[in-house]
Amino acid sequence: MSFENKTAVITGASRGIGFAVASKLASQGADIVIVDYCPEEDGINAAEKLGESCGVKVSFYRCDVSDFEKSKETVDKIIEECGGIDILVNNAGIVRDKLALKMTEADFDAVINVNLKGTFNMIKHTYTHFMKKRSGRIVNVSSIVGLTGNAGQANYSASKAGVIGITKSIAKELAPRGITVNAVAPGYIMTDMTSNFTDKMKEQFESAIPMRKGGRPEDVANVISFLCSDDASYVTGEVIRVDGGLAM
Repeated sequence: MSFENKTAVITGASRGIGFAVASKLASQGADIVIVDYCPEEDGINAAEKLGESCGVKVSFYRCDVSDFEKSKETVDKIIEECGGIDILVNNAGIVRDKLALKMTEADFDAVINVNLKGTFNMIKHTYTHFMKKRSGRIVNVSSIVGLTGNAGQANYSASKAGVIGITKSIAKELAPRGITVNAVAPGYIMTDMTSNFTDKMKEQFESAIPMRKGGRPEDVANVISFLCSDDASYVTGEVIRVDGGLAM
């Protein structure tokens, strides 16, 4: 697969799954745009690291994707400065895990706003651009808990279930223009988000996985790379689990 002369925008790409996706697409020739709300220095460092290792153009735009207007400003600026967008990967996400009994309205709203509304915002502001091009790939990062639910993650599960709903709806809207929209649903992936788990917690998670191990960010990136490629031109509206069989 080659992504030469393609520009890929990945949200939440300064680390974790997002950075793995950026690295994978960059290694296959894509120019990369990292959109993240991380500290400016972290985003610039991530962009420089990736650009040096892969020899492609890598840009960083600091943006809170949950902010409708800021997202529009950022997308418009990317299109103007980078010449267009061919691939959009909506990966930005946060967690505020608590049992519903103790979950505050702020906990619920923050997760919904970033994970779900942020995905909508980025799709909304690239929609016309993709329509005019009559081509494009959109991949949204959901989660297996969007399919199964999980105690202590009512907000996160709801946001990721919503991402699946948006994926299927937008896939139907954009299919006539040759634009594909798919989602991946990662399971237990070893990232910064799971790094604070105790050894006991890790053992419990891994024992529930048929493959008996957690996944790597690269495992998710490999699937996303396929969905962004010409090889997946007839695949749309799908949700592909990357979970070692956990949600079978």
